[in-house]
Amino acid sequence: MEAFMNFTNQTRGRDRLFRAIQYTCMLLSYLLASKADKEMVIMKLKQLESSMRSGRKLFRLGNIVHAMVAARRTTQLPDLVPRLCLTASNINRVLYFICDTVLWVKSVGLITDIDKQKWRNWATKCYYYSLLMNLTRDLYEISWRMEQVAQREKAKKENSSHCDEEDQDLICMGTGGLQPFLLLLYHALRKHPPLLLDTVKNLCDLSSPLDQLGIYKTNPGIIGLCGLLSSVVGIFTVVSPHMKLKH
Repeated sequence: MEAFMNFTNQTRGRDRLFRAIQYTCMLLSYLLASKADKEMVIMKLKQLESSMRSGRKLFRLGNIVHAMVAARRTTQLPDLVPRLCLTASNINRVLYFICDTVLWVKSVGLITDIDKQKWRNWATKCYYYSLLMNLTRDLYEISWRMEQVAQREKAKKENSSHCDEEDQDLICMGTGGLQPFLLLLYHALRKHPPLLLDTVKNLCDLSSPLDQLGIYKTNPGIIGLCGLLSSVVGIFTVVSPHMKLKH
């Protein structure tokens, strides 16, 4: 199983690289769309984007097992909210990869009697629900860390007659208003970059399913940019595993 997990991690790294190329092509195609003399370049970019999308499906075939193992692991988390959110997220990821595999089987012609639009819609919904669960977990942890920062600074204020230079704005400022909230958020995330990266990645990933499900329509440029940012974060966490949020 360990060998399989190592292989899956390597495959996910390749998938994220292909994903970055795919969304870069989408973004460039959108930016060049208004250029009258760039039709050939746009066509080649769209062909490369399609190739990257198809190639990624091969890399994701083993992710069903990976998501099932992750779901089983997250059921053992001690904290109730992360346990529920991450388990629900991984179950939706399993369903998403199943739908994605069915779509791949359809695309290569192994099975033709498949309603492609229906399965694609199911896949998008499962992906969307998985992201929502991940974001809920991120927001829960951000809230918890902000509360910890507030309690720590309150203790500092009670035990000290003056404010340290680094935290004086946070400690001396009143409790109401947007600025104290943003300061708490900054202090909470400053020492926990994996949490910040995970939140940014999940927020960026939302753009595509929101558009496909008609919840919030946007354009290929925004989807391409968000997908590229998410892919860069994903690649970075593969290269630097300590920056990946631990479950």
